[in-house]
Amino acid sequence: MARVCDICGKGKQVGFNVSHANNHTKREWLPNLQTVKIIKDGVPQRVKVCTKCIKKGRIQKAV
Repeated sequence: MARVCDICGKGKQVGFNVSHANNHTKREWLPNLQTVKIIKDGVPQRVKVCTKCIKKGRIQKAV
């Protein structure tokens, strides 16, 4: 399973580490994904959701 939020589609971003000597090395930033049990289409499911979606209330947690 990919490191992508199932709600908003947020995934990894790529860029460079830049040293003081201006050397560039590739790196990536990963989203803060949490595995959460939610109600989706009336069925409880475990999905990977970013913390921004959890804070904004875009999901309904299953009990």
